[in-house]
Amino acid sequence: MLVSDFQYDLPPDRIAQQPLADRAGSRLLHLNRPGSWQDRNFREFPDLLRSDDLLVLNNTRVFRARLYGHRSGQRAQPPSPHNPAARDFLRGRIEVLLTRQVTDNPNEWECLVRPGRRIGIGEKLYFYGPPGSPPDAPSELEAEVIERGSFGERRIRFAPVPDFFARVERIGHVPLPPYIHREDDEATDRDRYQTVYAQTRGSVAAPTAGLHFTPEILEQIRARGLEIAEITLHVGLSTFQPVRVEKVEDHKLHRERYEIPAEAAQAINLAKAEKRRVVAVGTTTVRTLEYAAKLAGGNRLESGRGEADAFIYPGYQFQIVDALLTNFHLPQSTLLMLVCALGGKEFVMGAYRHAVETGYRFYSYGDCMFIE
Repeated sequence: MLVSDFQYDLPPDRIAQQPLADRAGSRLLHLNRPGSWQDRNFREFPDLLRSDDLLVLNNTRVFRARLYGHRSGQRAQPPSPHNPAARDFLRGRIEVLLTRQVTDNPNEWECLVRPGRRIGIGEKLYFYGPPGSPPDAPSELEAEVIERGSFGERRIRFAPVPDFFARVERIGHVPLPPYIHREDDEATDRDRYQTVYAQTRGSVAAPTAGLHFTPEILEQIRARGLEIAEITLHVGLSTFQPVRVEKVEDHKLHRERYEIPAEAAQAINLAKAEKRRVVAVGTTTVRTLEYAAKLAGGNRLESGRGEADAFIYPGYQFQIVDALLTNFHLPQSTLLMLVCALGGKEFVMGAYRHAVETGYRFYSYGDCMFIE
């Protein structure tokens, strides 16, 4: 199977650059397998669920994983309200996106760095304070590059500090994806690039299908008697990693940390035993559930923690997930391949063409589709 089979044309003005004022105001393309769809609004989503469905959410919390700083021997002026673009032009400026904390050493992180070609093993990195900090202010965090990978990937080791995450949250920036073309994150992103049910810190990208929910929508779902279970998958490099091979089968995913609590596993296993639908909110939820089912050896799963690398593409036989709420994804991406695996490639690609033609908003801050 070729990666190019998952290409579609998307005008740049279809890519949402800002969230809607109303979280639940998004459009929803309702796909009824095997071959029909309807244009709806997300506020109708509770009514599309069956009374005995089990809805599964990914409750991961995004942290401010994008850090700006400078290399050893150089000093880049931090951006300020008076000169917000300074970091883009001054020699020595670097950008680091933390993607995964190394399990056996909490001071070590896998990350992406820019400019990647210039930063080698042994390089010292210094991260400065929030916007408005004096250019000569002491570094808030310091790190050393200890491994070098391809495509800007590095492993870095931070000098120990007692309040690491507090510092990251103070000096870091919301890790908005690169197709959101803004100079930097804005104050509204700190709330809107986060689900209302986010709990466990660890993601460097939002599980975007969940961004449409409001407390009121969740209450409507519960009021109908539906059960809601929560799992955690910390979104890392696998979710937005470009596919750089020609054949789908040759692509490999990075591992991402997950946890399935005992109560969630029990609820999911009971739903499968009773032949009730398991409705996943987002592709990250799908990957977690299907990976755990593979470990358990069938259409059930066990509670626990681990690191998932489930790559799902057409031909995959789903063990747990019966229906999916998801946003619209990039061409030739692993997320689009997963959606095609569940909905059927030709059907989903046709729905995407319809969404483009009828003005749906795409990607993280865009509209959504429900496949059942």
